[in-house]
Amino acid sequence: MASSSDVTSSADNFPENPESGSGSEASGTTDGPARRGRVRARRAAVMAVPATLVAGALAVLTAEGALGVQFAISGMPFTVTATELNGTGFEQFGGLDEMAPGSPNAGDTGGQVLVVTSAIKSATLTKLCQSVDLGGTNLLITAGSGAEKVSASDLTTDSTELSGDAAFTNIEIGNDASTLTKAGVKGPIGVFSQQADTVRIANLRQTNYATTAGVFKLPGLKLRFSSTGC
Repeated sequence: MASSSDVTSSADNFPENPESGSGSEASGTTDGPARRGRVRARRAAVMAVPATLVAGALAVLTAEGALGVQFAISGMPFTVTATELNGTGFEQFGGLDEMAPGSPNAGDTGGQVLVVTSAIKSATLTKLCQSVDLGGTNLLITAGSGAEKVSASDLTTDSTELSGDAAFTNIEIGNDASTLTKAGVKGPIGVFSQQADTVRIANLRQTNYATTAGVFKLPGLKLRFSSTGC
């Protein structure tokens, strides 16, 4: 929902290998350009590891239930809208959802969908609408249009698109996803993330592939088929 810029790499601050001593004390010479070249090569190797392993690590963590989704997704996206979402305990990080083997919705993706996981410890939503295109008709669900709002605990959504007017309190941007604490969900180590004490989003609109919740209360629930979606 938010992004960080002007991120400064810490690669140039890696300490020298302690086993190699302290330059001239260990070898009697500073080694000059040759030593600097070896240090740069080690730094490049360390920085390359996350890029080559992150997709596999996300897939493993998803399968083990470390991320929000703990099931094979259908691969059919669905739309969720609400006039307002208010949440306490917010986290957000990248993830990878997996379809069932042989899913006809896999296309050329290999059955994987890159998503942004949003986790909220406690949330309320006003005028919730959810629709999924079944090919010529939509399965439409609405709730929370009356005095009582939709409420959810331990809510996670895996999205490919999200829009709205957002406001956060005490937001932290750039956390390692494995260290998150606000919503009780931890992402993969080495993955960019953010978290905040509270979140408010007006005119919320999401394209989701999965949603989970510990408790999900939908007052005024209506389920029907419709020629139009949310």
